[in-house]
Amino acid sequence: MAYPVPVPSSSTPLANPVSIISPHFCAPYPIDLAIIRKVLTITDGNFVVTDINGNIVFKVKGAFLTIRDRRVLVDAAGNPIVTLKKKLMTAHDRWQVFRGESTEPSDLLFSAKRSSMFQLKTKLDVFLANNTSEEVCDFKVKGSWLERSCVVYAGESSTIVAQVGRCRHKFSIQSRCLV
Repeated sequence: MAYPVPVPSSSTPLANPVSIISPHFCAPYPIDLAIIRKVLTITDGNFVVTDINGNIVFKVKGAFLTIRDRRVLVDAAGNPIVTLKKKLMTAHDRWQVFRGESTEPSDLLFSAKRSSMFQLKTKLDVFLANNTSEEVCDFKVKGSWLERSCVVYAGESSTIVAQVGRCRHKFSIQSRCLV
C-alpha cells in the first residue's frame, strides 16, 4: 500500500509556518528541488540537492566507514547547516540533529526515530528539542523506499508540511520550509 502524495496548491499559504533551523530557508510558496544520489563518492558525501535549474542548494557530507554514523548538511557554499548523528544502541534507530557542526546537547534541534521497531513502510516520529516528554510527536514522516516518496505531517494531524516524490529519475521535494 502506498501513501498518497498530494500536491499542495502553490497559492495556498501555510497557516502556521514553522522554521526549525532558520527562516532563511523558508519561502511563502512550495519549492521544487531534486535529490541526486551520488554513487561511490568518498569526499563529497552521497547526496546533492539541486533546484530546477540544476544549481546546488544543499549537499550531504558523511564520514565514510566510521563507527559513529554522522552526516553534515551544508549549503551550496559549503557552510554547515546541521549535523545528523545516529545514536548508538537504540531500539528505534534514533537520529539526532544539531545546529551547524555541533553535537553538543545545547545545540540539539530535533530527533527522529522509527514509530515502531518493526515496519514495512517507513514511519518516523520527529520530536523538537523542547519536547522532552516525547508523548506526542511534533512531526510524523510516512514514506515508501520502494516508491521513493514520503510525506511529512504536522504532529499526528493530516496537515502536510512537506513531501518528496519521484520525478524523472530524480526526487522532487515540495516544501515551503526547506530545512
